[in-house]
Amino acid sequence: MEQINNHPLYRKHNIDTAMSSLWEFYKSMFLPLFLISLVMSFVMQYASTFIDMKELQNITDPMVMLEKIRGYILPIILISILNLFFTTILHYYIIFRPIDNGNNIFISIVKSLKYYIPYLIIMVLLAFVGTIALVLGILALVVGVFFSLLYVMTLYFFILPIMMVEETNIGDTIKRTIKLTHMNFWPNIGWVAVFIIILIVVSVIFSGIILLPFSLSFVKSILHPEDASKVLDVTTNPLFIILSTIVNALTLPLMPVFACILYFNGKASEEQGNYVEHVNHENGRVRVEDLYAKPYADDHPDNPDRKD
Repeated sequence: MEQINNHPLYRKHNIDTAMSSLWEFYKSMFLPLFLISLVMSFVMQYASTFIDMKELQNITDPMVMLEKIRGYILPIILISILNLFFTTILHYYIIFRPIDNGNNIFISIVKSLKYYIPYLIIMVLLAFVGTIALVLGILALVVGVFFSLLYVMTLYFFILPIMMVEETNIGDTIKRTIKLTHMNFWPNIGWVAVFIIILIVVSVIFSGIILLPFSLSFVKSILHPEDASKVLDVTTNPLFIILSTIVNALTLPLMPVFACILYFNGKASEEQGNYVEHVNHENGRVRVEDLYAKPYADDHPDNPDRKD
């Protein structure tokens, strides 16, 4: 697809330009992304209200509790399926809106349906692989668990951009995902780690902000432990739901934007035949410099900062 080269995120990145591009793209498309994410977040928040975990607090019989948990399985699966559908729509909009002004959210909803079922199938397979990776990671203790999670997340980020840009089937999507993930393996893992840390920090800050109006309830639960169970009532408070929806809408677009940056970096590097080495050949260790693209001369045609 020739016009994909005109996408504002399509270029070879280093970790600095990747994060700056993430921020600049997010700012430039903030209003539509926020409004779309706001609607999606509201639907997800509303759907989550059908799972009332407070019911488990007063159950002492393990068999009754197990039966109650089984009743939550179907709603959780339906919410997950709905979440994946929203993710597909958001990816399609972020990939194609910048290169086609006629591609609005309604067109994105219709056209993203083409990729939804294959994406769902791949996610089931990825969940299976991820479970195996986590088990192997547990055998390798804490470091292995974190590395397994990062690896699975890196694979996840590539899936939808590959399907939508390259029009691949399920088998080819899986092969391309593995190829692009491993092509710049350590930089990809490093970028994902940095992004996840940033996302966690931002989420913690926002979570603290939205809990401020309810701080009195937490103080009361500390002073009166017998009423600690009432803290969970906060999650059903309309104000909490509204604030949570707004916060989710602010952070929801970050993941598909980052996924596009990761994919476009790999694709641009592949097409230009100049990708970063997998590892530092000195004892196979990874250096901080491995997260960065190799420097270019000022007049090099591939220099992203070149001034014509």
